[in-house]
Amino acid sequence: MFSETIQLRGHIIDSLILPKVLDQILTHGANFKITEINIGKKRADQSFARIEVSAETGEALDELILRLRQQGAEVLERANAQIAAASADGVFPPDFYVTTNQQTFVRIDGKEIEVQPAMMDSAIAVDRKRGTARAVKFFDVRKGDEIVIGHQGVRVVPVQRATTGTDVFQFINTIVDADEPKSAIIRELAGELYRAHAAKGKIAVVVGPAIVRTGAGQHLVRLIESRYVDRLFAGNSFAAYDVERALFGTSLGMNPDLAFARGGRENLIRAVNAIRQAGGIASAVEKKILTSGIMHACVHHNIDIVLTGSIRDEGPIPGVTTDAIEAQKMMRKKLADVTHALLLANIQHSLAVASMLAPTVKTVCVDIDPSAVERAVGHQPLQSIGLVTDVEPFLRELADRLAS
Repeated sequence: MFSETIQLRGHIIDSLILPKVLDQILTHGANFKITEINIGKKRADQSFARIEVSAETGEALDELILRLRQQGAEVLERANAQIAAASADGVFPPDFYVTTNQQTFVRIDGKEIEVQPAMMDSAIAVDRKRGTARAVKFFDVRKGDEIVIGHQGVRVVPVQRATTGTDVFQFINTIVDADEPKSAIIRELAGELYRAHAAKGKIAVVVGPAIVRTGAGQHLVRLIESRYVDRLFAGNSFAAYDVERALFGTSLGMNPDLAFARGGRENLIRAVNAIRQAGGIASAVEKKILTSGIMHACVHHNIDIVLTGSIRDEGPIPGVTTDAIEAQKMMRKKLADVTHALLLANIQHSLAVASMLAPTVKTVCVDIDPSAVERAVGHQPLQSIGLVTDVEPFLRELADRLAS
């Protein structure tokens, strides 16, 4: 048997760090022995545990220790990180360390350096001269860049549950199913957003076409007008449907207030053409071609609009970023100072944004698909709420509580 001793410190009980570590050990077919444990006696007290971990092979132990480090475990030996040079642009060296979105440090020449930004599914590039470490995607790495390999010398500090008070975000991956009451959660969420707005926090919304098609757009407009939205992330289709609704009263030829609507898909194409002819959404608002809707409200209230394209798009509308890599860069930049995120009825866009959020961002996902909600909230284990419901009643009740 091969063994290694790890340590856990902090709020490892109520943040479920200790149970997660023990679960990882058992599911990997390894063994553990808790050689020392000291549990805090008061709510604000931190806890400590020293655990001896053993596995059948050195390779299995090494793989397990990597997983435990990502949960916040520290090994007793404080070694420097191992470094290897990138062999080509866009290529990481073999065995590169894959980051999480948790706060991460690397030890270089005996000194710990924080990795910036905290970004998941990336590698760590080190600049020894400047004493910096940064998370990089494939498109960021250049031949010769020094990349961290293995897990030696890497320390992860997971987000832990606050001890100064409790709120709706203080539970582990809270998911409210379709058959459960939601008014109490929405009331708590409204209070959280009110406090965030008063403290000058940044609130981002990620929105899908269902918001327009279900008639929920009017409630999102109320939130925008009340200044509870700072950034709006969406795809080209969302903007196109919203413009179509504003110009023709339909979205993809449908009107939530009518059993049958005229125009069909033709209205969507004409709406896109009108915006292209105007030179973009902002120009259409300025020229009074676009006088209502979500896009109009965003322009009127100077809300950041971040629109990205897909292969299915019509047009696209001017201002939509169609280069996927450029879209990632822009989205990361716009998400850097976000404190709260509402992921609303757009699972693909929501998953993309959730993977870019800092672990401290308080996140709410609303979708009618339970599996979509579960996947989205999994990125923020101590800061997320999932609501399995239609987006229209959610936004209506939230706007009723917040909009003046």
